[in-house]
Amino acid sequence: MTLDFSELATSPRLLVEADLQPIQGTRFQPTGFPDLGAARYDGPDGRSMLLVESAQSMANRLEAVCWDTAADDWCPPLKGLPLIRVVDEAGRPLTNSLLEAHRINSPYILEGKDRSVLDMLKSELAGMEEGAVDLRGLARVLLRLDTNALVHGVFLAKKELAGGRLRLPRILSAFIEASDARVAQSGGVKNDHVNPSGDTARGFGNVPFSRDEYTAPRITAFFNIDLAQLRGLALGPEAETLLLALMCYKIRAFLAKGLRLRTACDLDLQDLRVTRPVGFDLPGLAELERDLPALVGEAAGAGLFADPPETVVTWRK
Repeated sequence: MTLDFSELATSPRLLVEADLQPIQGTRFQPTGFPDLGAARYDGPDGRSMLLVESAQSMANRLEAVCWDTAADDWCPPLKGLPLIRVVDEAGRPLTNSLLEAHRINSPYILEGKDRSVLDMLKSELAGMEEGAVDLRGLARVLLRLDTNALVHGVFLAKKELAGGRLRLPRILSAFIEASDARVAQSGGVKNDHVNPSGDTARGFGNVPFSRDEYTAPRITAFFNIDLAQLRGLALGPEAETLLLALMCYKIRAFLAKGLRLRTACDLDLQDLRVTRPVGFDLPGLAELERDLPALVGEAAGAGLFADPPETVVTWRK
């Protein structure tokens, strides 16, 4: 094993930036929000800025690159990490805590008739109903049941769990923004060659539409690993090394195979740099894929994971 994170021992953050550009042409489609559309704003120097991908969406994308959809399992380097799988009454897989928007707080995990995970959390997190929440205790439970939730944060809003006060911020956060962004306006028409003047409310007829895409001389993805928060959870060297490797893997895997954000937003990596701490080199994807299986095995051998690592919940309507 060659992964060495000793340079990060005294740094409060690991900050990474990646320069991106459209893989073809110059236009791209940013994320959109209800009643708002694209998020445009003025930068501190007056430049026109554009949010290409939000922190919430980036968390989902950093999770997605860890999952092999065809095999319905972790990608090979991550096999053995704990998660909570939800199956239907016939035992067929429905979802899991990696894919759920609220992770372990998914209603399919905590709101169904199968209360096994809820009861387990109530038991292991007992004693936090009053007073300060024991974030270290919460982190140990998450590491054991759903390691991914420990990385991307969780809010256990159930009153039965410390009165709904159990929150853990993201250790890894990310977003993508573009500077000097300008609108590239275009449009089109949905043609109905049978009845062009048909009732458009019912899906018939010709329907013209406008379309806003954008161009920008600079598109940058920003990644922030809160090393101070990670160390403050006091999970031990095996867990810290594993979590750092896992977060670096998420960044590298996203930049290697997760940059097709939308049909009209397919990006390509141009440059990658670590801005803090200066001089640290982010491990490469091949190196991480090689060393992660051993790190997962060591954490499991140290009793840090549930045994078996996959907790199964049955969803009953």
